[in-house]
Amino acid sequence: MSRVNFDQLLEAGVHFGHLKRKWNPAMAPYIFMERNGIHIIDLYKTVAKVDEAAEVMKNLAKQGKKVLFVATKKQAKQVVADKAASVGMPYVIERWPGGMLTNFPTIRKAIKKMTTIDKMTKDGTFDNLSKREKLQITRQRAKLEKTLGSIVDLTRLPSALFVVDVMKEHIAVREANRLGIPVFGMVDTNSNPNNIDYVIPANDDATKSVEVILGAICEAMNEGLQERKAEKIDTEAAGEGEGAKRERKAKAAVKKERTKKEDEDALNAKVADKYAKDIEE
Repeated sequence: MSRVNFDQLLEAGVHFGHLKRKWNPAMAPYIFMERNGIHIIDLYKTVAKVDEAAEVMKNLAKQGKKVLFVATKKQAKQVVADKAASVGMPYVIERWPGGMLTNFPTIRKAIKKMTTIDKMTKDGTFDNLSKREKLQITRQRAKLEKTLGSIVDLTRLPSALFVVDVMKEHIAVREANRLGIPVFGMVDTNSNPNNIDYVIPANDDATKSVEVILGAICEAMNEGLQERKAEKIDTEAAGEGEGAKRERKAKAAVKKERTKKEDEDALNAKVADKYAKDIEE
């Protein structure tokens, strides 16, 4: 069963592309028709591509890998932040910091700086600073929080990128391509799909459109996370079962050894009695 249906996509306006004069010819396979100078996206292909991307995303989540969601356009920001947070994934909704992937160690240093400021606040060091220094550090912390606060838990490069509007986020796409990181993207009729590994042809300007596509993707990821949790519980239970089995075997071995020793002692006592009787006779 498909994760999204035709009517659902139609209602959300996923089929609306850009003006015909702004189209990218590489998107021709995903365009159904042109009406009133606007290209209409083939929603049957969108359904198939959403299912394909969702399945891959589910497997990534099941393996415990991180997917970085990117959307800096106003109408998609909050939707991406909510959906990504619901599955515990990092996201970027403010300005994309140049070199975030290709120069990741520098980004990690900036995140550590934010952590250091937090430690200063907790251990009382912050209280010993002058008013001016406090103000400077507070502003610096707020700036870092705004741009990097949502990727604090990203300790290594993400396993994949999910991008809303690949044309606007072309720097992020280019960095991912350079590092060989798979890119999932909502691609409108004015964008180039050639640099995207998993193309989802869809209207990337409407909030409802973004919400429907991301809803299907994050639902699949949540399934993957639940399966991972269930497998972990089963593994732990199996481990406990093996431990109990080993314990039973050890107890049985001890009991066997004890019984053997008791038999030997009884036999020795019997022999000793017989030997004593023989001497008396």
